[in-house]
Amino acid sequence: MNIEIYVMNADGSGQTNLTNHPAWDGWPSWSPDGTKLAFQSDRDSEGNGIWIMANGPDLGSEIYVMNANGSGQTNLTNSPGSDEYPSWSPGGVKILFQSTRDGNTEIYVMNANGSGQTKLTNNLALDNYPSWSPDGEKITFHSNRDGNTEIYAMNANGTSRTRLTNDLDWDWGPTWSSDGTSIAFESWRDGNGEIYVMNADGSGQTRLTSNLDWDSHPVWSESRWRPPL
Repeated sequence: MNIEIYVMNADGSGQTNLTNHPAWDGWPSWSPDGTKLAFQSDRDSEGNGIWIMANGPDLGSEIYVMNANGSGQTNLTNSPGSDEYPSWSPGGVKILFQSTRDGNTEIYVMNANGSGQTKLTNNLALDNYPSWSPDGEKITFHSNRDGNTEIYAMNANGTSRTRLTNDLDWDWGPTWSSDGTSIAFESWRDGNGEIYVMNADGSGQTRLTSNLDWDSHPVWSESRWRPPL
């Protein structure tokens, strides 16, 4: 099995392989203007073609960028360890990602061309799955720094980290609504993976799904509104 990145029309037609490489290519993220895609790949690592898990062997992956048609595939990070989960800033000038380059999973940010790579968190725990607020002022992520996987928010420069959830089971995978007022996430607090939503300050946590299967990785519908930054 080989994992590739595809694009298709909204009705499912025109499915096109953009990466076409024997390595593992995944986690695509559109730039706000729709001209580029950031993604992660292990094509330049010893783990070529092997699925990389957050808590598994660190076989190395990098953040790449390509044009919307698949051309111009470029390694942006080129570091030891694994660089994963790219997320564009609202204005398209920066990219968030997580990295194990310093021996522990931390949140980093860089310019869209790969320059200025900066560590935003510095903790012995695992800080994962960063996501920008629509105005570019806040970043959410999940972390086990307090002994259990919870959702946190911090300023875009890494200051003022605040825990938004506080539960005995996993809360993870935070995703902002397009107006910045709400955050969707996955939680196992009721014994099964379900989708929840909460206000941006962590209040009003409400379960949206309820079934015996695993519901995960929520994604919001897009609004026509675009931030100025």
